[in-house]
Amino acid sequence: MDHGHMHDMSPPPSPSSSMMNNGSMNGGGGGHHHMMMMHMTFFWGKNTEVLFSGWPGTSSGMYALCLIFVFFLAVFTEWLAHHSLLRGTSGGSANLPAGLIQTAVYTLRTGLSYLVMLAVMSFNAGVFLVALAGHAIGFMLFGSRAFRSSSDDRKTNYVPPSGCAC
Repeated sequence: MDHGHMHDMSPPPSPSSSMMNNGSMNGGGGGHHHMMMMHMTFFWGKNTEVLFSGWPGTSSGMYALCLIFVFFLAVFTEWLAHHSLLRGTSGGSANLPAGLIQTAVYTLRTGLSYLVMLAVMSFNAGVFLVALAGHAIGFMLFGSRAFRSSSDDRKTNYVPPSGCAC
């Protein structure tokens, strides 16, 4: 093959240069040109995007709602991780309906863990701190010995939870 004619060709534009020139990844064929800078280091502030495009935006109230949402998402993830539905029975016999429920709860917990992880990947320090607090309080309430009675024996059926499935 003769590739001698290719020396005059320039490389295709990179996605970052396309965004800088047009405001969108698809070449900017008109319409709304909204360019949001993606942070790659932690930052403080309410002007961020978490999980969805444009959310929470620039409103302080929506940012507070975002923090509350991420906090309770992390607490709920910990509740699912330590709930009895996720632990098997000590009977030792196969039980298909119980196994399907256990699999569904595990899948839900894994998906919610990924959502918390994606929220933290916004690199907003407030989102990071509330996710951490949500996991800590959720574990304290549902997984630690702080609120468990001594007669509550969970060692025989205990499945070690993971805060994040990643």
